[in-house]
Amino acid sequence: MTDAGPLGADEATFIALARSGDTARFALITERHRRELQVHCYRMLANYDDAQDMTQETFLRAWNKRKSFKGHAALRTWLYRIATNACLDFLQKRNDRTPVPSGLSDSGSEVPRLQPYPDRMLPEDPQESVVSRETIELAFIVAVQHLPPRQRAVFILRDVLGWPASKVADALELTVASVTSALQRARVTMREQLPDRRLDWRSPAPHELSHDERGVVKAYIDAHERNDLDGLMSLLRDDLRFAMLPELGPVTMTAKDAVDGWVSGGLFERGRDDWRGIGTTVNRMPAAALYLRAPEDTEYRLFAIAVLRIVDGKIAELTGFDATGKPWLDPLPAL
Repeated sequence: MTDAGPLGADEATFIALARSGDTARFALITERHRRELQVHCYRMLANYDDAQDMTQETFLRAWNKRKSFKGHAALRTWLYRIATNACLDFLQKRNDRTPVPSGLSDSGSEVPRLQPYPDRMLPEDPQESVVSRETIELAFIVAVQHLPPRQRAVFILRDVLGWPASKVADALELTVASVTSALQRARVTMREQLPDRRLDWRSPAPHELSHDERGVVKAYIDAHERNDLDGLMSLLRDDLRFAMLPELGPVTMTAKDAVDGWVSGGLFERGRDDWRGIGTTVNRMPAAALYLRAPEDTEYRLFAIAVLRIVDGKIAELTGFDATGKPWLDPLPAL
C-alpha cells in the first residue's frame, strides 16, 4: 500500500478521464478497487450493508472530486482516503452508541449492527494482505469497533494496511504526533480485546481451513440434517460462547443447555426439522449455511449462518446470524 514514484498508468489515465468527464472509463478504472474498499469500509463499520453503501459513496465522492486528483499519491491511496472519511462522516451522523451483544470476546464485547462478510466478496488477489484471515475474522472486527472512530481509522490504516504515519496524518488531517498517539492508544485497546492473538497484523496468516475445522463443519451440518441432538451436543464445548444476532447474546453455556435452549425455542420440532446445510466460510472462518424447508414449501430457504470457532475439534464459539431476507448471503460457496 505504498505510492509509486513516477506517475503510474492508472493515475495518468484517471487524470485524463477527469478532464474529459468520461463516466464509463471512470467506472472501469475505479471498479477494480471495489472489493478491497468494501472490506476497508466493513472493518470501519462491522456491517456489510453499510460497507456497500459507503463504497458507493466513495465512488460518488471520487467522481465529484475527480479534478482535484493530481497524481501526487497513488489512485488506490486517494480512494482509500475518500472511503475512510466517508465512513467517519457516516459514523458521526449515525451516532449509534446503542450496543448489540456480539458474544465474540471473553470481555463481553458489544458491537452495533454486526453482520458477517461473505468470502466470495473478498478481493481475489491472493497477495492482498487486506484479506488476511486474522484481520477479517469476527473477533478482530468486534475488537476494532471498541476504538473511537478516528482512532479506529488510524489503527486500520497504520497497522492493517501498513501506511506510514505521514500518509495517515495527511488522509485524516491530523499531525503525525496525533497519529502516533492515537495508534499507541489503539494498540493498548486491541491487546485488551484480543489478549491471546499476535498483534503483527501486517504479516498475514494463512486463511485456509484446517482438516479439523472442515470435519466439524460437516458433522455440524449432518447433525442438523438428521435431527441428531446427541450428535450436535457432542460437537459443542461445555463452555460454549453462543450468540444469535441480532436477537440474543452473548451467553456462556454447557452443550446440553445450548441444545435444550434451541429445542425449547422451536428448532427441530415438526415444521422446523427439514434441514439442509452447506459448509462454507464467512470472514475467513468456518461456517454452516443452514436451509430450512417449511411443510407447505417446495424449496429450502436460507435460514441462518452459523459462524464457528473450533478449538481442539470442538465448537468453542458459535455466532448465529439470521440470514432471512439477506440475498447477499446466498448463494455461499461450498467448502
